[in-house]
Amino acid sequence: MTRHHDTDDSARVSTNSHELTAATATRRRPRWQAVVVRLTLAIIGGALLYLSHAPRDLWWLAPLAFTCLGLLLHRRGSWAGGGYGIVFGVTFYLLHLLWIQDFLGRSFGPSPWLGLSAVLAVYIGIATGLMTFVTRLPAAPVWMAAVFLLQEFARAWWPAGGFPWGKIAFSQPGGPFGSLASLGGAPLVGLLVLITGFGLAQLIIRGWQRNWRPHRAWAAPVASTLIPVMAGLAVWPTIDTAPQAGTRTVGVVQGNAPNIGLDLLNARGTLRQNHLAQSRKLLEAVRSGQVPQPDLVVWPETATALHTPDPQLRELTRAFDAPMLIGARAELPNGTPQNLVVQSEPGEGIVDRYAKQQLVPFSEYIPLRPIAGWFSPFVATTVDMKPGNRPGVFDVAGTTVGAAICYEVAYDYVAREATNSGAQLLVVPTNNAWFGRSEMSYQQLAMARLRAIEHSRAVVVAATSGVSAVVRPDGSVVESTELFTADTLVHSVPLRTTQTPADRLGASVEYTLIGIALLTLATGMYRQRRKYGGPTDETEGTG
Repeated sequence: MTRHHDTDDSARVSTNSHELTAATATRRRPRWQAVVVRLTLAIIGGALLYLSHAPRDLWWLAPLAFTCLGLLLHRRGSWAGGGYGIVFGVTFYLLHLLWIQDFLGRSFGPSPWLGLSAVLAVYIGIATGLMTFVTRLPAAPVWMAAVFLLQEFARAWWPAGGFPWGKIAFSQPGGPFGSLASLGGAPLVGLLVLITGFGLAQLIIRGWQRNWRPHRAWAAPVASTLIPVMAGLAVWPTIDTAPQAGTRTVGVVQGNAPNIGLDLLNARGTLRQNHLAQSRKLLEAVRSGQVPQPDLVVWPETATALHTPDPQLRELTRAFDAPMLIGARAELPNGTPQNLVVQSEPGEGIVDRYAKQQLVPFSEYIPLRPIAGWFSPFVATTVDMKPGNRPGVFDVAGTTVGAAICYEVAYDYVAREATNSGAQLLVVPTNNAWFGRSEMSYQQLAMARLRAIEHSRAVVVAATSGVSAVVRPDGSVVESTELFTADTLVHSVPLRTTQTPADRLGASVEYTLIGIALLTLATGMYRQRRKYGGPTDETEGTG
């Protein structure tokens, strides 16, 4: 009898055990509802990252975007993490780079916009797939942030010179994180935004698990969420805007351009005449006392073809009785074009020039020409420009002025080299008339604002059709223009000589973060292999 009961009990335990195993397996089995929720969260995260960028001043949405990403990667395997990262990235880039459609869509349709967005999203997908190896390490938000930044560093340089548009730091010139650019440039700003977002994700996960007891597991999420914000707030008071070497009154000429997209290629004469006409209006305003006499006048990128001699520009410089920095397209004796800023002095004409170092791929030069024809309208008609090989520094108006032409403002090294070469003021001549009334000009202005904080310099942006602006060394905008209007700006700007920690550290911040990320990845992969026998976890393959 006893044996019979034992047998029944044993069978019951066995049945319960099988039921428990089945129930556990059911809980772990993928459900389409859960996948839909995660995909929705990835889309929301990408949209929040887009909304954090200019022309909106919603910097605080960027950490929340990475909170969404941190929640997505919790207990995900590398393939699932990579897949959700691609969805996050595609959402962000399709929205953030819509101006490419404004630029090329009339001739090429959506393929350049969709193709570039997809390629950049793959970078994010690779990064998020790798991040799953470090999510279980102590202080995980820090290591996740460092690994995520690997894709920013990689896509800024490869392939074809890279494409750094959409860096996390470019969403932050108006928030507390932006002040950290003065310490470690764009890489440090991006790192601390990411740490905050991933830290908040871990706090939410702890709360969802209802583990409210005091425990050291809470220390890292709390610290990750709060310390970066507190650091940014603590550094802001150190951002100085006072003149250290006097001031200069700078005039900016925005001559305007027709909003005709690619047809602007055939309107170079119109650009020149518009800027000559608007310059004469500025001269009248100076002579009538409506605006102060400028010490320096700045024209936008490629506002004119460079003629030698150029009696009209020579006469204009003489009339202003002030030097001019003029964005010009020129040709070398062998016919090779260059994108220049030239310095014109009263009574002397052109005395110095700077050639753009970081050319725009598939526009100012064509890599991979057989393939490029699928995406670029310039292949048949474009001769590759010759890049410059020295920093853009001018001794002009009794001071040293650094130049970064248009696309170059997205690259860390250009303004840094100019500042470290003695620039006391930065100018950014640009031609954004190609991109219609899109957000592109505002995105570029946000980059200029971050560079102002990073280098503690006033930045003067001169755009053919807007947005032109004068930016203080703390990243705030003194005045800006509207899109597709002829306008001028005249303001006194401070000259500064201080060298920020970001200037002194230079690219070493980026190299250090790369080293940390690679070392952490190796550690995470090793620990996971020892624990699970391979790169899997309990949810690998479940989506």
